Amino acid sequence: MKTIADSTDREDTLKAYYAKIKLIPLLTAEEEGDLSRRIRAGEEAARQRLIESNLRLVVKIARTFATSDVPLIDLIQEGNMGLIRAAEKFDDRRNVRFSTYASWWIKQAITRSLVNSRRSIRLPHRKEELLKKIQKSYNGLMQTLGREPTISEISKDVGRPDCLVTRVLELSSAPVSLDCESSEDSGRFMDVFEDYTYSPDSGLMKECIRQKALEMLELLMEKERQILMYRFEFFNGRKYTLKTIGDRMGISPETVRQIEKRAIRKLREESGELMEFVGV
Repeated sequence: MKTIADSTDREDTLKAYYAKIKLIPLLTAEEEGDLSRRIRAGEEAARQRLIESNLRLVVKIARTFATSDVPLIDLIQEGNMGLIRAAEKFDDRRNVRFSTYASWWIKQAITRSLVNSRRSIRLPHRKEELLKKIQKSYNGLMQTLGREPTISEISKDVGRPDCLVTRVLELSSAPVSLDCESSEDSGRFMDVFEDYTYSPDSGLMKECIRQKALEMLELLMEKERQILMYRFEFFNGRKYTLKTIGDRMGISPETVRQIEKRAIRKLREESGELMEFVGV
């Protein structure tokens, strides 16, 4: 009953909106040019009139995108945002009617809204555009090659790195609930994923390696040891820059770099025991 009531309310709102915008007169090309010049001069009333006179254009375009899962009034609202953007950008010196210019902005705003509303995880606009190119490339290569194209072939076709194409495809995948049943043993997905939130053996190993590393640092001179501890996050888990260390120790960043390099070289010469300890 609530859904029916909501639908009725939206229909009533649309009817009232249609009746209101029908009373707003359309503009001639000369009037659009005059409004454009006044908008460039900073006149807010001119921008408002240009927008209001083209609200019917938004309704016309929004109807072509209408779907059962997105209310038309929502599409109109998104289209109006595109119309506002178009009014801010319009320049009559391009010798084009505002309706022609604004149509692209309106369609873009509605398209973005539809994409975002249908995806569980919203992608940035550039990623969404790249995903469209990847999907187009996939379909084209599928027909040309007669088989499923590889990531490398798609990457080459769209002119993007393999890692970026892989990342975008991963982001576009629909999320799966951990409570869903697994096809393997009729259990839940949650049951087949290892829980790493509690790992006492891993914590013990890290602490042992830290203590072993501190023992090796004792082989160095005081300044060398201090610089490495600054550089490799032994102080408050923070990695300090060469300049910061130099300022604290009263030496130049270049001197810090040279001491760090020398200290690491010394440790490498004595690292056999540590390598054996960690199993490398």
